[in-house]
Amino acid sequence: MVLSQFEYFDHGNKKILEVKRVSIFSSGLMFRKQSPPLLFTLSKEKKYSITALFCKSFTAITLDKNKNLLKKININGGQRKIRCYGKYLMELP
Repeated sequence: MVLSQFEYFDHGNKKILEVKRVSIFSSGLMFRKQSPPLLFTLSKEKKYSITALFCKSFTAITLDKNKNLLKKININGGQRKIRCYGKYLMELP
């Protein structure tokens, strides 16, 4: 498993996190018992939704194209269609 460092800004504070980069077509944390933080990179900033049917609770972080925090969402397992916006999505177990 290849982890890479990813830096983003949380209200002006620089944060660095070791993440696994995954395709936007990946199932993310669904069906996984353990996983490192996952990073999804979209082609541009846009609206999208997260479905968390078959996973444990996790935190989703959305970032804009400049890697600034837009929203931090606590997601409970079993939720459907959580609306989000941004270019980057991180799923933190």
